[in-house]
Amino acid sequence: MSSLLKVDNEIKTKVDAFRERITSEAEDLVANFFPKKLLELDHFLKDPIINITELKEIHSEINLTVPDPILLSNLHDGLEAQNAKKRKLEDGGGEDMVTGTKVFVMPGGMMKSNGNLVDLIEKVKPEIRTLIEKCNTVKMWVQLLIPRIEDGNNFGVSIQEETVAELRTVEGEAASYLDQISRYYITRAKLVSKIAKYPHVEDYRRTVTEIDEKEYISLKIIVSELRNQYVTLHDMILKNIEKIKRPRSSNADALY
Repeated sequence: MSSLLKVDNEIKTKVDAFRERITSEAEDLVANFFPKKLLELDHFLKDPIINITELKEIHSEINLTVPDPILLSNLHDGLEAQNAKKRKLEDGGGEDMVTGTKVFVMPGGMMKSNGNLVDLIEKVKPEIRTLIEKCNTVKMWVQLLIPRIEDGNNFGVSIQEETVAELRTVEGEAASYLDQISRYYITRAKLVSKIAKYPHVEDYRRTVTEIDEKEYISLKIIVSELRNQYVTLHDMILKNIEKIKRPRSSNADALY
């Protein structure tokens, strides 16, 4: 190999040290960290903060008052307004009639997020990030164990590739949980903006409540999925650890 490609000895030493570090870290993750983490998440799933049965407890008050209705001064003004509206509709400009209330500043200052959900999200997000990082380390370890490509005797290699694919899938699913949290904040912000612009429409207020309840349920499902992924990865790697670490059996091994 050295005759085909010259590799600087110093760089090779550093790369070998990196491989050893990844191997040591990944083996510790599979043997110790994964089982400990799945037990922690299983305990977290029993926490009262994530087992609220009455979802009204996680509702957040929307401090946007409904303005008083505008009263017309007399019947003549009312007729004039109706005639003006009729003329505008006939002219084809009716689609812009309902423009809502112009919002320059919130009456109570900044509109706060749902504090209950923010606290829960801040506890769940580090767990998601941890799973992504640890999966990446274990995936790199398995990839470094894959031997050079040869004809035949590739059953162990296929197990390694299946393990890498599963780790990659878990990484992708965990990243999608972070996207889901971001979408929740964006969707809720748009709804609150609608309430500020159309304070008389009750459906917007109810929709904010519904989306808060949906996010609470989704967060509990996310924690459950994180636990299940640790269980699945730990079980899968332990059952196939021999083929993962030694994908090909040599002829010498077969003699014994």
